Amino acid sequence: MNAHISARALGRYAAGDPAVAPDVLWAMETHLERCAACRSRLTHVIDGDAVALLASVRVRVDAAISAAAPATVRRRWMPAPSGRWVTPVFVPWLATTVLMVLVALGFDLAVAGRGTALPSLVVLLAPVAPLLGVATAWTRRLDAAHELVVATARAGLGMVLRRTLVVLVVVIPVLTVAGWSVGASPARWLMPCLAFTACALALGKVVGLPRAAGGLALLWAMVVVGPSIVTARLPVLLTEAALPGWAALTAVVAVVLASRRSGYAELR
Repeated sequence: MNAHISARALGRYAAGDPAVAPDVLWAMETHLERCAACRSRLTHVIDGDAVALLASVRVRVDAAISAAAPATVRRRWMPAPSGRWVTPVFVPWLATTVLMVLVALGFDLAVAGRGTALPSLVVLLAPVAPLLGVATAWTRRLDAAHELVVATARAGLGMVLRRTLVVLVVVIPVLTVAGWSVGASPARWLMPCLAFTACALALGKVVGLPRAAGGLALLWAMVVVGPSIVTARLPVLLTEAALPGWAALTAVVAVVLASRRSGYAELR
């Protein structure tokens, strides 16, 4: 929320109105963290007894902090704000993705050296390559701090999109270099890659990101990768003629994802 909170919304927030959507509630809390004007207005909305209680608690907390010994500062391998962008579990999953792309590149180079006419395995795997990292962006099973993250005011679709962006920033350059090594232009696989990522995020709100990513990857392997290797032909879905269809799918899924953004602001 860039503008100040309206008086009506501030009153509903102070009264603890359960009808306020979780993403709206957390957006207001995030705004209140950095807006002194709205915090001042909030003190006039809250009941006087509550204000006095908060003031007494603040005095006691300040006194306890002043009397306590300074805490030992520990170095972290990752700055605290970066938790909104990555989690420790990202590292092994992204490393696995990079290794998978390198193995596919080695396969393509070996096949090209023998003169065998097979479709590029890098191109076949590129659309679903980011799904390993996307699966870790929002999951209870793979993130030990998931419950704590969900409880913060900055949780929700925005955090999931930031973490997904980190995955794409790492994976897409690797795929680009691997594709150029085998003579495959990114124009052939980039749009399918974005479409699968968006579909995984949309389905993840219903079945969970790991299941959505795994299901889409398995479906692609069964319907496209396997038959393409058997027939030694690149599928129509990875030709330039299919790019408008992938672009339309990405746009539709993005609209659906934005319209139901509150799904990632809840602990299921």
